[in-house]
Amino acid sequence: MDEEGEDDEKGKAAFAPFIFFMPSSLCHNSMPVNISLEAFPSPPSQLRKSHPTDVVLWLLRLRRRFRIVGESMQPLLVAGTEVLIDPLAYRQGRPSPGDLVVAYHPHRPGLRLIKWVVYVEAQGCFLRGLNAAASTDSREFGLVPWERIVGQVVCRFP
Repeated sequence: MDEEGEDDEKGKAAFAPFIFFMPSSLCHNSMPVNISLEAFPSPPSQLRKSHPTDVVLWLLRLRRRFRIVGESMQPLLVAGTEVLIDPLAYRQGRPSPGDLVVAYHPHRPGLRLIKWVVYVEAQGCFLRGLNAAASTDSREFGLVPWERIVGQVVCRFP
């Protein structure tokens, strides 16, 4: 892994370890935890385009449209990009590491975030933006509870 954060020799984005504070409800003290992303799945590098089936599901209100506003998911998703999410994806199960999800911000009611699931625990998901410098994510607010997950991102739209 190089220090500038460029692609490594395998073509996957290189991420440096980061430190975050676990919420006090999850540990006995608020000690910083150093997590290396090398142990977790690679961040997504592609998102498929919508198929006619996706459009039909959207028209039937089984998919929801979401517009990217900020820079936290660059280079995969830039501001103005629209995606479709499946709000029913996690009714029977939980997100998996590597999924892209839309979730409500745990401390700012009404604010929805699109993030990458880094890892999953019993209490919730650890979410991270692909552009760490421009992302507000679990490094700041900790795990996102299950009930705050809106749905899974399935494709670009249209």
